[in-house]
Amino acid sequence: MSVVALVPAAGRGVRLGGSVPKALVPIRGEPLLVHAVRGLLASGCVHAAVVAAPASDVDVAAGALAAAGVDAQVVPGGPNRTQSVRLALHAAGDPTIVLVHDAARAFTPAEVIKAVVAAVSAGVPAVIPVLPVADTVKRVDPAGVVLNTPDRSELRIVQTPQGFSADVLRRAYDAYPDDTTTDDAGLVERLGVPVATVPGHAYAMKITTPFDLAIAESVLS
Repeated sequence: MSVVALVPAAGRGVRLGGSVPKALVPIRGEPLLVHAVRGLLASGCVHAAVVAAPASDVDVAAGALAAAGVDAQVVPGGPNRTQSVRLALHAAGDPTIVLVHDAARAFTPAEVIKAVVAAVSAGVPAVIPVLPVADTVKRVDPAGVVLNTPDRSELRIVQTPQGFSADVLRRAYDAYPDDTTTDDAGLVERLGVPVATVPGHAYAMKITTPFDLAIAESVLS
């Protein structure tokens, strides 16, 4: 059994406000990408990683990983996340299990990665880490008027890595080649494949804004 992690990291990170792509924004001297890929490989259950970097920054991303002693293949990403995953999947060879992990979730604990891999290894075709929704959620109309209050006991916040049997993920990308709006688990759901869940972790937060970056600097790294 081989496990390969795909890391789409070609986003520009506009909301983060940096002068470099989001995955290359440093935290305590090292880019988010380095922290993310190191964490995947250090979990002990991921055998290789393929990073889809901005086409203009492939050498920069590869250099940052190499300088940190992190072994990963770096390929040019696409214009959106879906295309970046597709390109990384094409470069991944023939693994048994594929993980898709956001570089912005750079401090995901090993226990979450292991739980995802263990579930797929046990025969679950697709699995995602999730957290319960703590806040009250409202559905509103286009004018902002509240329509109703969903039962939050049925709602979950989705994190990464999302894990898949490799053949299932390939089928999903072959079936919906032009989709750019749905995440990987969403594509698999559309095939009619059940998606299981495992517990996520607060440290797997997605670093998207300067506030998130400040939290990561002070707490997570």
